[in-house]
Amino acid sequence: MIEIPFKRLDAEILSAVIEEFILREGTDYGAREVSLEDKIAQVRGQLENGDVLITFDPRTENCTLLTRQQFLRNTQTDVQDTRERQDSSL
Repeated sequence: MIEIPFKRLDAEILSAVIEEFILREGTDYGAREVSLEDKIAQVRGQLENGDVLITFDPRTENCTLLTRQQFLRNTQTDVQDTRERQDSSL
């Protein structure tokens, strides 16, 4: 899994990635309705704070947003899987 620095993305591309994630995930914001624009602003703020990362998985060729904790867990799992494959091939 690879982190894609959001600041390297064109503003239109970044908005499209965020919007696609929000619409795909069907995020629940509680009892009150939240506009798409507000949801995008919330996610953009989380990206700016470093709480959420844009990631790319070369195995599945998918781009998604993950919390920093999810990214670290996935990265650790990837490293462990690689080590196990290397050990089994010896």
